[in-house]
Amino acid sequence: MGIENFIAFMLSALFFVITPGIDTVFVLNKSIGQGRKSGIHAALGINAGVLTHTFLGALGLSVLISKSELAFDVIKYVGFLYLVYVGFLKLKNRKKIMDFGDENKPRKKGKSDFWSGFLTNTLNPKVALFFLAFFPQFINPLEIENPVPFLLLGFTFALIGTVWYLGLSFFASLFSQKLQSNPSFNVWLNKISGFIFILMAFSIILS
Repeated sequence: MGIENFIAFMLSALFFVITPGIDTVFVLNKSIGQGRKSGIHAALGINAGVLTHTFLGALGLSVLISKSELAFDVIKYVGFLYLVYVGFLKLKNRKKIMDFGDENKPRKKGKSDFWSGFLTNTLNPKVALFFLAFFPQFINPLEIENPVPFLLLGFTFALIGTVWYLGLSFFASLFSQKLQSNPSFNVWLNKISGFIFILMAFSIILS
């Protein structure tokens, strides 16, 4: 299928996935703050973003972004503004954020967590550049213009990421249930979450 050293790719991908970054912080934030379901939806959204970057890379659009300073800056600043917006919402929110008993709006909340994860990953241009630098190392030079190997590597990367983040969400949510009864924890978690999102925004803008 035009792929070389597939086992090495899987091990390398696992290493990059488990290395703490924006996506890891986002899943932990959702899992601890709002419970396992929110963490799961966020994890699925993030890896939907991975697939988006994969398709863009396979189509060659990521190459255009990497070569166009304007396109890169537009995506970067949109991602920055989105994360700053989410961060300020967290800082302003004084309500209890862990509400496991609310069964009235599970679908809406799940969709919101999914799209938040999707946008957090998709609007990070560093992910697109990482794929462009990382994937070709495991593609046969004769197949470098064939989109199929790139797509297969992207799907594999997304699958590894999904398994890891789902496991991370499961274990992180255990802590949220124990801390649910602590009123001050909810207030501080909102503040900490807000600062984390704003720091993530600046990590993108400074790339």
